[in-house]
Amino acid sequence: MPRAATTTDVFNAIAEPRRRQLIEVLARRGALAVGTLVVAVGLPQPAVSKHLGVLRKVGVVSVDKSGRQRVYRLNAQELKSVYDWVKLFEHFWSHQLDRIKQRAEEKARARADTST
Repeated sequence: MPRAATTTDVFNAIAEPRRRQLIEVLARRGALAVGTLVVAVGLPQPAVSKHLGVLRKVGVVSVDKSGRQRVYRLNAQELKSVYDWVKLFEHFWSHQLDRIKQRAEEKARARADTST
């Protein structure tokens, strides 16, 4: 089966770890110029611009020109489809966390019983 283009949808666009890294930087620091993003992620400028182009095509980032600079901003609402999909699996994680909490409490009670 052929692989879907990275600009098909948000899921394909964020499958690339370096694009997720760019999203994280923009989420933490707000709107940034390409040069700042290059330094932040440690990739060459052409690679950063290519990744930003993919994210822009699916709407995850937008760009404004400010003089000779291009400033990118995260459009986090475009990630909602990813959140909604992942949320379907939340009960698996919360169930595991409940089990871990229960075991820790049982061990703590057992230690308290043996020390008294």
